[in-house]
Amino acid sequence: MTPVRRQYLTIKHSYQDAIVLFRLGDFYEAFDEDAEVVSRDLEIVLTSRSMGKDLKVPMAGVPAHSLESYLARLIRKGHKVAICEQLGDPSKTRGLVERDVVRVVTPGTVLESTLLELTANNYLAAVVAEGPLAGLAYVDITTGEFAATQLLAEQLPLELERISPSEVLTPPAGEAPPWAGATDAEAYLTTTQDWRTFDLDRCREALLAHYGILSLESFGCDHLPLAVRAAGAIILYLEETQKGRSSQLAALNTYSTGSYMTLDPQTRRNLELFQSGRWENRQLSLLSTLDLTRTPLGARLLRRWLGQPLLDLEELERRLDAVAAFYADAFRRSNAMQTLSRVADLERIASRVVSGTVHPRELVSLKDSITATAELREQLSGSPPLSAKRTGPPEDEGVSRQDDSLGWLLRQLHPLPEVVNLVESAIAAEPSSSVGDGNVIRDGFSPKLDELKRASSDARGYIAGLESRERERTGIRNLRVGYNQVFGYYIEVSKANASQVPDDYIRRQTLTNGERYIVPELKEYESLVLNARERTEELERDLYRRVCAQVGESAAGIAKLAAAVAQLDVFAALAEVAVRHDYVRPTLNHGDAIVIRDGRHPVVERVLDAGSYVPNDAHLSNSETRIVVLTGPNMAGKSTYIRQVAIITLMAQVGSFVPAREAAIGLVDRIFTRVGLQDDLTTGQSTFMVEMVETAAILNQATPRSLVILDEIGRGTSTYDGLSIARSIIEHLHNDSRLGCKTLFATHYHELTELAQMLPGIRNFSVAVAEENGEVIFLHSIVPGGVDQSYGVHVAQLAGLPRAVINRAWEVLEALENPGTERKGRRKSAPASAEPSMQMPLFTGENPLLDEVLSVDIPNLTPLEAINKLYELQERARNLRGTE
Repeated sequence: MTPVRRQYLTIKHSYQDAIVLFRLGDFYEAFDEDAEVVSRDLEIVLTSRSMGKDLKVPMAGVPAHSLESYLARLIRKGHKVAICEQLGDPSKTRGLVERDVVRVVTPGTVLESTLLELTANNYLAAVVAEGPLAGLAYVDITTGEFAATQLLAEQLPLELERISPSEVLTPPAGEAPPWAGATDAEAYLTTTQDWRTFDLDRCREALLAHYGILSLESFGCDHLPLAVRAAGAIILYLEETQKGRSSQLAALNTYSTGSYMTLDPQTRRNLELFQSGRWENRQLSLLSTLDLTRTPLGARLLRRWLGQPLLDLEELERRLDAVAAFYADAFRRSNAMQTLSRVADLERIASRVVSGTVHPRELVSLKDSITATAELREQLSGSPPLSAKRTGPPEDEGVSRQDDSLGWLLRQLHPLPEVVNLVESAIAAEPSSSVGDGNVIRDGFSPKLDELKRASSDARGYIAGLESRERERTGIRNLRVGYNQVFGYYIEVSKANASQVPDDYIRRQTLTNGERYIVPELKEYESLVLNARERTEELERDLYRRVCAQVGESAAGIAKLAAAVAQLDVFAALAEVAVRHDYVRPTLNHGDAIVIRDGRHPVVERVLDAGSYVPNDAHLSNSETRIVVLTGPNMAGKSTYIRQVAIITLMAQVGSFVPAREAAIGLVDRIFTRVGLQDDLTTGQSTFMVEMVETAAILNQATPRSLVILDEIGRGTSTYDGLSIARSIIEHLHNDSRLGCKTLFATHYHELTELAQMLPGIRNFSVAVAEENGEVIFLHSIVPGGVDQSYGVHVAQLAGLPRAVINRAWEVLEALENPGTERKGRRKSAPASAEPSMQMPLFTGENPLLDEVLSVDIPNLTPLEAINKLYELQERARNLRGTE
């Protein structure tokens, strides 16, 4: 066995669960089983290498300069990769070069910018469960964000779904934890081999040592042992994989899930918060509608806010005040957004500075970004006050006295002149990407480096002029000066001119067509050039490391600055969206009512022609209209309406303006949705079973402060079964005092409208339609009262079903609605089940309703007003049945 083979096996023994990429010269090589995996997954050639007498091992390698692209492919396939570097200089080492693993790359510990999504966090999570409780911690090492909580084990899947980690760290276990399959988050599960990784005492010591403190009380988790275990396990894991590169983590944020609105995976999907459910299109989501941010920082923060709406009224009002400050001043908003577009990803650049992986051009971007934030502070410092009630921290120098609408953020925009001045003086304006070539450190920063560069330049200048001087001196016109790594610099003369070579030339190499020579003076300058190059490379690398270390001392300040910039970016973006699409500031309170005037769906209205979206009102409250039973035909807009109420509520609790003329929102603790048809083939659950499981979860978890959205419950089974289930669900939502939640119930079961006459908290509404000459026109307007038909055949006709199918459908429908009769052709009038025998007496004799009907001034009403009046009278007529 060769020494290299022995060295590799020693290292591989410590990293058996990872692919070891072993540095050999200009390549990273994998051996044995690792080589076979690398060859297969990277689609590169599998070769072999002799590692001793009669010993050949499989080998596959990738060039060192393109490691990131190959690393990305391995990580996406779920592999852990240990990067084994040469710790010594092979040119100066006699014998075996020292090597060791400098970093283990896993899905949750990626640092390379090319492997990361700019607008989303990359989280590593740790989970430990004990009885009914669980501890959860997560970290994004590219931004320094670090948080932990202790919660009920049953809440863990929802919180993991919100975080959507790339990797989840768990204690040793004989089988997968029971919550592993309960979330849609596609996480790489890492089970630790050492049970001590989650030991409470060891985890507590790891946290204390990492932050250099004596108690965890300042983090608010001292009394939460499971949260401490999860957070400590992350610190220990990072120390193992990052080799001391976890020092850029911000202070541990201990939070409670009770401070935020909980959103389950179904609600996120049904409300299409992050992507369109049908096409998985991110461009047709609520996030894409609101995301006019100018920085990656702001984009990531907006995504987090959308997934974690607030329940804190004071904090929400502060957010709304900040949005209002930008909303009210178009000039300041425009300038701020232009300035924000010049701000780079401060969080991730600062993280790479501390970890020692930052590129020179990123340092320049850091300097330019900090300079831009100083301009931003100056632009916004004169924001006009919005209210006299706001109070904040003491005024900071350079920020004018005002209310706290923006001042609380501007005071966090510290300019960090020490970082700007250091980078400005130390780093070239346009540095090369490679440190050590003499083009990274700015001229004048280091006299010693400048001297070396001058000496090297002078020597290169001498060598560059040598060719023309020697041609003139010798008279040999085709003489040339060249260089190779074997002989260094040389003078080459063709054989035809060999007789003209001066006596001071020393022959070094004979070629087929010429001879190569050197002269003592040339070798002196060659030595000067090569020595200066080596010393320049060493000195520039050393200077660059020192500059990065000094910038890294300001990492906490940069992180604070980045947090303020991210929030300003989000507030400016939300204000810009509000201005573009005519949103208004919602009124928030702790009441139990949701009142919306002329509300609109923010995503749907984007894809329609301007002004064509029909706005609608909504009024829900625990004391009056607790349940709305919404009927109407397909394609009329029932699903859009109920979702828009939920989305407007969610937007308000994010701190955004909302698409409406007016909105007063009583804060809700959860939004539940049961929308759409879907099955779960992996668990063998049918469409109807999935519907019932999700509905059961709503009935078991909703509270009086919840908002429930139910669409077409019971349609996955027979008509009578579905109707029975739907009715019993509505009655349970109404009668169960533990629930008492506000509910929008869209349905095609017209029989359910009679519940409004029996239960006081239920109101009937429907989507208005107009029927003319057998054609149906959807008006998309929500009006009081129910409907008694679904216009399904009309919708089928619009969908393009063959004429023969449509005609036959009319015949079958007529036969079903009127047993014993059959009529061919298209139905022109209302259903025969309208019971004229009960309606006619309403319009004979003395009746106050008849007088009101006759007094309606039809010519002066708009079509929509006329239809609304018709539905109102129709509802009143139904209420009179049996009494008149």
